[in-house]
Amino acid sequence: MYLRESKQRRADGSTVSYLQLAENVWSPERRRSETHVVYNCGRADDAAVTERLRKLAASILRRCSPEEIVGAGNGDLSLLCAWPYGEVYVLDALWRRLGVDQVIRAQAHPRRLGFDVERALFAMVANRACAPCSKLYCWEQWLKEEVHNPGTQGLSLQHLYRAMDFLEANKEPIEREIFHRVADLLNLDVEVLFYDTTSLHFEIDQDDEGSGPEDIVHGSLDAGRKPYKAPRKRGLSKNGRSDAPQIVVGMAVTREGFPVRHWVFPGNTVDVSTVAQVKRDLRDWQLTRCLFVGDAGMVSAANFKALAAGGGKYLMCMPLRRGDALTEQVLSRAGRYRTVNERLRIKEVVIGDGERRLRYVLCFNPEEATRQQAHRRHLLDHLEAELAAMGDAAQDVQSKRVAALRSSSRYGKYLTLGDKGLQLDAKAIKASEHYDGKFLVHGNDDTLSAEDMALGYKQMIRVERAWRDMKSTLDMRPVFHWAPHRIHAHVAITVLSLLLERTVEHACADTWRNVSDKLRRIQLAQLLSPHGTVWQITDPTPEAARCLKSLQLKPPPPVLQLA
Repeated sequence: MYLRESKQRRADGSTVSYLQLAENVWSPERRRSETHVVYNCGRADDAAVTERLRKLAASILRRCSPEEIVGAGNGDLSLLCAWPYGEVYVLDALWRRLGVDQVIRAQAHPRRLGFDVERALFAMVANRACAPCSKLYCWEQWLKEEVHNPGTQGLSLQHLYRAMDFLEANKEPIEREIFHRVADLLNLDVEVLFYDTTSLHFEIDQDDEGSGPEDIVHGSLDAGRKPYKAPRKRGLSKNGRSDAPQIVVGMAVTREGFPVRHWVFPGNTVDVSTVAQVKRDLRDWQLTRCLFVGDAGMVSAANFKALAAGGGKYLMCMPLRRGDALTEQVLSRAGRYRTVNERLRIKEVVIGDGERRLRYVLCFNPEEATRQQAHRRHLLDHLEAELAAMGDAAQDVQSKRVAALRSSSRYGKYLTLGDKGLQLDAKAIKASEHYDGKFLVHGNDDTLSAEDMALGYKQMIRVERAWRDMKSTLDMRPVFHWAPHRIHAHVAITVLSLLLERTVEHACADTWRNVSDKLRRIQLAQLLSPHGTVWQITDPTPEAARCLKSLQLKPPPPVLQLA
């Protein structure tokens, strides 16, 4: 039995093709084989006919596997092409396990987009994790030549951009539903959330300008026509690029490093001004009982009040070198340090009583103190050499060099201008030594011990590592978009990619970089057989097999499909 195509000519001269299931039957009377039509499927250009045949093929393969079909041939196979397959296979499996595909499809169902928006978004998320590049290169090269990603073959570049607009228009419900699904599935600890910000600069000269006193720009119609404050502005850069316009990205992560929620702010936003909105948005997600852990850049009386509202708990690192009266009072308190481990000694200090009672933990790291002392000694040696060399220089050269050193963020704090000209500031050097290896933690949760407060804050390294991974492994910048809704969507795609990475790392107890290197050895080969084209998958290496076992994933089938 086989599929037969029959063509019929119409009266107007056009030709119509029909598909039929047929078989050849021997006729004793005519002593020859004759074609008998078993079933008329319908017109070849009818999508319903194609779908019925697809279901028929699937039912046949349940009885007769692709491996059996390939084995029935004479072994004459030729290699056409090969791609890495293991990374995309794992990411797609986790994407479905976490229910991200269901969340996106549920949001897209009422809308008639005309393409598979879920597959388009997954393609961009997987690209971030496997081979981060621009959306143009992702569509033009990566999806077509460098990887086999099922369901993405019919996508166009415009589909990727429209998928980004869809994500931005529905970002909040999608992000909220994904978080709750992941938290339940992986049993995440959401009692402690770590929040921090970073900056992403753009290779442009001019800041964005919006309309009105609020400096507002609007996104596209497909992205919900949302109002945004002009995003790309010059501000305090955390990457040493204050000369370029930037955006500020905030993110809250769990104790395990899983992203919970993210925010995009204009580039001139300071950290301290973001806390109130973050607290409000987390409250909308019923995360009011969590312990909010933040860095020194978010410390202000207004933020403490906002975080404590409604019984909220917080743990914040206090800026030591600001020199305010309260900090100096804490540092001057007598008392012995208690050893927690070889790298941490703590001393609890309580200021005031009753409603004005403030609780602090002064922490000291001997190794960090030694490192800071050595670093400062190196700077001072270099600075002394610079000052000595300036005495022999011309007056105009001296003036330029004095101005450069005094304005330097590295050297200026150790210099003073005295009667003998520019010289080392002994008082400033001694004051700097007073802070070596120390950090100060303040919190309002009396159920936490001093040790828990110190160790809890040290876990801020989780969010710092998240930023490092998003900037290095996932290449969050450069950002090739200029429209505000596309910039926001790009950040959201990177955060989704980070979620998949953390899921892999949590299960495998290894970095994504190492795991992906092992998974990349699972290859997909396109072969030409007597029965058609075959997609053959190589057997996982022992290391890749262990990764799949840790992830509780079955190895991909040896023969993926026939065509």
